[in-house]
Amino acid sequence: MDRNRRAAAAGHAWQIYSETTRPGAPSLWARARAVPRMVRDIMRGDYKGLGRGRTALLVFGLIYILSPLDAVPEFLPFIGVADDLGVALWLLATLVTAAGDYVHWRHGHPDVIPGEVLT
Repeated sequence: MDRNRRAAAAGHAWQIYSETTRPGAPSLWARARAVPRMVRDIMRGDYKGLGRGRTALLVFGLIYILSPLDAVPEFLPFIGVADDLGVALWLLATLVTAAGDYVHWRHGHPDVIPGEVLT
């Protein structure tokens, strides 16, 4: 992996770390548990905090990672895996941030089911 890609990967890792360790911020575990509810609320149209553009980019990123077709073929040593790793780290960092925003939204949303645990 070249220097720029390592720097980008380190930047995404730092973003995830700093996003989950801010005082009052939801933990990484709370964010991970909130992702299925966030996807459900996005699909229902109840949560619009992510936006159509960001949602589409997340879906395309997931498709890119799961797809056997790549912009850079996997058989090229290091380079073929580096593009997938870069997309995966971006996807994870974006999802962590979005899930934190969603957790805050759920806590302040009036139609949350009473007694539902939203940590």
